Amino acid sequence: MAAASLRTLSRAVARPAIRQLRPSSSSSPVMLLSTVQKRCHSSKHPKGFEAPSTEELEELRERVQEFTRREITEEVAAHTDRSNAFPNDMWEKLGEAGFLGITADEDVGGLGMGYQAHAVVMEEMSRASGSIGLSYAAHSQLCVNQVQLNASPGQKAKYLPGLVSGKTVGALAMSESGAGSDVVSMRTSAKKVDGGYLINGSKMWITNGPDAHLIVVYAKTEPGKGSKGITAFLVDTRSEGFSCARKLDKMGMRGSNTGELMFDNVFVPEEDVLGSVNGGVRVLMEGLDLERLVLSAGPLGIMQAALDVALPFAHRRQQFGSPIAHNQLVQGKLADMYTKLQASRAYTYGTAKQVDEQGIIRTQDCAGAILYAAERATECSLDCIQLLGGMGYVEEMPASRLLRDAKLYEIGAGTSEIRRMVIGRAFNKEYANA
Repeated sequence: MAAASLRTLSRAVARPAIRQLRPSSSSSPVMLLSTVQKRCHSSKHPKGFEAPSTEELEELRERVQEFTRREITEEVAAHTDRSNAFPNDMWEKLGEAGFLGITADEDVGGLGMGYQAHAVVMEEMSRASGSIGLSYAAHSQLCVNQVQLNASPGQKAKYLPGLVSGKTVGALAMSESGAGSDVVSMRTSAKKVDGGYLINGSKMWITNGPDAHLIVVYAKTEPGKGSKGITAFLVDTRSEGFSCARKLDKMGMRGSNTGELMFDNVFVPEEDVLGSVNGGVRVLMEGLDLERLVLSAGPLGIMQAALDVALPFAHRRQQFGSPIAHNQLVQGKLADMYTKLQASRAYTYGTAKQVDEQGIIRTQDCAGAILYAAERATECSLDCIQLLGGMGYVEEMPASRLLRDAKLYEIGAGTSEIRRMVIGRAFNKEYANA
């Protein structure tokens, strides 16, 4: 699918709100949709954004499915997993299709769409390949959307066109070997020098790290100030002193290249500070809820992929003279898988719709959506293996890959335990003044 055709869809989404509600049987006048649905023009969305209709989201989903059927076949997904190598030609294909700038402004090549649309693309990418889906999200959400939300006009003009086209690969570097869940305890530092900063330290478990050209890096500019002394930087990986120490060999999400990054007096000019000096935690929090929300669509894709494998197998595989899908115990597992997917999908898209249509971002729901979907995806992947029996335990089928990929979402981008803490703290904050 050409980017031009998807941008046509984007323009339809971004047009003025002239769609009308159908009149009721009474004689009341037709009401403009904009009078009953708040349109969001906040800093969380691209310029001129208007929430897409159900029909527009379904059209987008069909277009992504066309792309994945053509470009991310089962053979590509399996080879990506076996080789533990991302297919690098995929970046420009994703850019040409228009998927890398879903939430970026149209004047830098983006589609000017919202978080429902981003979740749709993330789900379908992950359905085709969990690894490619994860790398896609690290680029389009963790990097591109952070730049979209926090960069200056000059920074956007400089960096977003390359990122949106896929000519430049993006990443975000926050975690360290000693600072995962407790990110404020990071040790990477940025010392002020003439014209900019020198960054020293290391980052761990960085998705797209071995491939990235531009990385959003968090470092301490005033270590004594704790969370108020952290700054976000836009780091060009061609800079002297930057290196990827090693590419990590992971259990799952293989091919979503992940690395340990080293910074040895890496100079970053002042104009590449993202946001304000010592304002890194605000930049971090600006995107963290939305990151969790979009990433929650990854487990949805894996659950759908598990059903894609299990359902036809259960209806083909015969034992005792009939398909095993006629066995009530098998039907029970299939029913549970389907129900878990639909419940997770409703939570993710309901939360994204609230962000798009009302501009409301609820931390507990962004954390809750990925918490619920991630754990259900692991369960569904295990059920898929069980339903396939012996075939589920051999690598001829993708079932084990789905399980290995699904487990990442209970660990990466904040563990399930941290997500539960986030939800609990949101309740504490809500009731503090009650």
